Amino acid sequence: MTRILLGICGGIAAYKSAELVRLLTKRGYDVRVVMTEAATQFISPLTFQALSAHPVHTQLLNTEQENAMGHINLARWADIFLVAPATANSLAKFSYGLADDLLSTLYLAVTCPVFMAPAMNQAMWYKAATQENIQRLTEHGISIIGPDQGIQACGDTGPGRMSEPEAIVQYIDKHKTPELLQGKKVLITAGPTREQLDPVRYITNRSSGKMGYALAEQAQKMGASVTLISGPVALSAPREINLVLVESAAEMYTAVMQHISAQDIMIAAAAVADYTPAHIHTEKIKKQNTQTELKLVKTKDIVASVARLDSRPFTVGFAAETQNLEQYAQDKLVRKNLDMIAANQVGQSEGGFDSEVNALQVYWQKGQQTFAMTDKTQLATQLLTLIAQRLHA
Repeated sequence: MTRILLGICGGIAAYKSAELVRLLTKRGYDVRVVMTEAATQFISPLTFQALSAHPVHTQLLNTEQENAMGHINLARWADIFLVAPATANSLAKFSYGLADDLLSTLYLAVTCPVFMAPAMNQAMWYKAATQENIQRLTEHGISIIGPDQGIQACGDTGPGRMSEPEAIVQYIDKHKTPELLQGKKVLITAGPTREQLDPVRYITNRSSGKMGYALAEQAQKMGASVTLISGPVALSAPREINLVLVESAAEMYTAVMQHISAQDIMIAAAAVADYTPAHIHTEKIKKQNTQTELKLVKTKDIVASVARLDSRPFTVGFAAETQNLEQYAQDKLVRKNLDMIAANQVGQSEGGFDSEVNALQVYWQKGQQTFAMTDKTQLATQLLTLIAQRLHA
């Protein structure tokens, strides 16, 4: 069941949101409602509680609600974030990333697709500031529904009426994340590995795991059964996936090989160490002379090992490069016998490791596609859609 978090702002169009909740639940969506303080002046939260069969959330710092479901958990719960009506004031706050109430904080916290149905006076809609806010939100990947033209509550005629509930539901039905991976089993590796030197030191890299975790979450939303094999990261795993925690490259190799036989797709997003210490010291290595030598040995190439299997899944590798992106990516694609490789430029001011955004250049035999810089959740959806298309082809 698709979960919709519905935000309701303070405008006369809020009365339409009651019918919107009724239609969404009738269509099989699980709806939970968040209202601004101003919205509660137009229509009672009790109305939405009765229609949605869930408590209505109104306060950012409410002890009882925070114990039951904090704003971060509420954001993680949502498959779709819909704001209807979205007032001019709220659109401005969303546009500039302000977070002074529950609804605006949720907008910053959600990673799911976001839809907004504006509602305001026609003069406010035409105002340059509002149009700039709409354009900025669109550039951020937000889908704008409407507004409609017609007679408004103030007596004016023009654009600014919230789209009718039936039209909003149809838009959501049409534009929600398609279940392109329904019934598929997907294994994803994520994060760095740690190669132990002694009891207090290890070798690692700058991978945060954000791309791999975004892929796992979006693959699940697209209908896949997901196994996520993760190195050490400071991230919470998506719900209802098979999470396998590992530390070293050897542990990740073993975990992948234990789970790979049942998979349809393998996406190697982890930044696995190429080398590991030849000897792990049982005691802390003491400071020595001005120079010291560390002997390293090669680790097993996980994605290449999967690609060599007789009965292998559709295998996707990642390539993080500082130079000659296309040349190195194409070489890895052929040398490791991959079905697809997603390459990204690291060491730049934007994107790459530990960033919320990234860009990808994706290659496969006789084909390629570029995904421009965007947030990693959106990028994960784009890449998975491409993988699904290539898999079905």
